[in-house]
Amino acid sequence: MKKDQLILGIETSCDETAVAIVKNGQEIAANVVASQIESHKRFGGVVPEIASRHHVEEMTIVLEEALKQAEVTMKDIDAVAVTEGPGLVGALLIGVNAAKALAFAHQKPLVPVHHIAGHIYANRLITEMQFPLLALVVSGGHTELVYMKEHGHFEVIGETRDDAAGEAYDKVARVLNMPYPGGPHIDRLAQEGAASIPLPRAWLEEDSYDFSFSGLKSAVINTVHNAEQRGETIAPEDLAASFQESVIEVLVAKTERAVRQYGVKQVLLAGGVAANKGLRNALNNTFSKSEEVELVIPPLFLCTDNAAMIAAAGSVMFEKGIRADLSLNANPGLEIEKYN
Repeated sequence: MKKDQLILGIETSCDETAVAIVKNGQEIAANVVASQIESHKRFGGVVPEIASRHHVEEMTIVLEEALKQAEVTMKDIDAVAVTEGPGLVGALLIGVNAAKALAFAHQKPLVPVHHIAGHIYANRLITEMQFPLLALVVSGGHTELVYMKEHGHFEVIGETRDDAAGEAYDKVARVLNMPYPGGPHIDRLAQEGAASIPLPRAWLEEDSYDFSFSGLKSAVINTVHNAEQRGETIAPEDLAASFQESVIEVLVAKTERAVRQYGVKQVLLAGGVAANKGLRNALNNTFSKSEEVELVIPPLFLCTDNAAMIAAAGSVMFEKGIRADLSLNANPGLEIEKYN
């Protein structure tokens, strides 16, 4: 009888300290996340030094809890997977060094994982991936369309040229005096309003799959300032709905066009903004009736940063023979295509 493969994953790229254990690449045995949102909320965003300090404080606690929940010890673990990058360099270093210490102390293989690959592989914890596929990655730091012809092969066919979608959400939320993180607040407010305020869509070149949200963000800010100067009041729910519609229309339209061009079998939604109700609904409306393409959207707990996704991606990298030695370092600008 074949032994189950157990991969321990560590994720500390931003402000969540997370450790998980995944069985055979698809089954979550434990997934523990210590969030820092309350610590950063008063600053209106993540403070890198505070994030790093919290990771140091929480790492051992989260690790022990994950092993306890999975009812295993380090002897049972086949490999240690860790987020190498991208992310905040100080935060990444805590996870990388914890992973190296575990791998060295227990003589386990060390597997480096790209953070976005992790977000994509969160979907494998829901259903098996069907190739070729297209992943729409939407988060605070990334907006990308990634084509995959097989496991562990990533081709970025479109990416943001300026602000990521999640970053634009947070900046618009700040203009509307909403607390950090702003994305969920904009999403909720948008459900109450009407998209009645004209805002731009950045389509870029005719054949481009790239994204741009900086102009949209500036248009929202200018709309608010111009209204204030005229003594007019703009309904915040209408502004939120108009902004969200502009973002989602571009994301969905470019995804739909890429699906046709690349002839994929699956569309995967990934990243923190994958929790956005408006985006989930729009993708469902676009692809739910398709017999050729399956839409996969992860549950909310797998959209935000977690270590189960790192362990799931790590399982594939482990099987491909990808290893790191103890010289592994944090790589805040890591390209996802490095692993191809």
